[in-house]
Parts: sequence; structure tokens; C-alpha cells
Amino acid sequence: MDMESRQGLVSKANGSGAAPDPEVDPKAKRRRFGAAYKARILEEVDRSPGQTGAILRREGLYSSHLASWRKQRRAGTLKALSKKRGPKGKSAAELENEKLRKELARVKRELEKAEILIGAQKKLAEILGIDLPKIVGNGDDE
Repeated sequence: MDMESRQGLVSKANGSGAAPDPEVDPKAKRRRFGAAYKARILEEVDRSPGQTGAILRREGLYSSHLASWRKQRRAGTLKALSKKRGPKGKSAAELENEKLRKELARVKRELEKAEILIGAQKKLAEILGIDLPKIVGNGDDE
């Protein structure tokens, strides 16, 4: 085959005239296999023992995958792996605690605003010469 016909095949295969980028990603991504996939492959290999090599080639797996998956299946961890990963849900007590903390923070902000307003009212009354009645409280005030 001459050079021109090869280039024609390349451009037809790519859909454009440019050759594919030969660069490889610097860091390969690690494959993750779900429990259902592992169980399906193990079942298929167990059903057809003479076709193990073909199945491994087709799926892009190694025999070490099968060995470790079989160990997991014997130990019963393969079924445990089918659970979703991630953070667990919060308990009712934790939810209530979080709600109360937010409410406390809100009330503290409102108290700070009220104290600022009361302080401004006291200063204004002092400037205008208005006597404010004394409030008898628990001793926290001035």
C-alpha cells in the first residue's frame, strides 16, 4: 500500500485529516470493579472452566483478579462490598443537636443586635437629657 492510500485510510478512520494524539496520560486511572461485576465474572468463569483465558482477555483482567475475588466470595465480603460507600446518615440525636446549635447561634446574633440597639438608645437618651427608668434585674446590668 502506498503512502497516499494509507493517509486516506487514516483520515477516513479519524473523521478528520489529523492523526490521533499518541500521547499517553501521565497517570493511569485505577479501575474499580463493583460487587455485581465481580460476581458476574466469577459465575461466568465457573460455568465455563475451559474458557477462562478468553473471558479474562475479553474483560481485560488478570488471573490474580479472579483469585482475590474468589477469596472475597469465600469470606463473604463480596456481598458486603455491594453496599454504597460514603458518609453514613446522621442519627436523630445528631440532627436535633445540629438544629439546636443553629438556633442558639441565631438567638445569640439577635441578642447582640438588641444589646447594640439598647446601648444606642441609652446614649441617645443621655444626649437628649431623658431619664430612663431603672430596671431591676438579676444583677447583670450596670
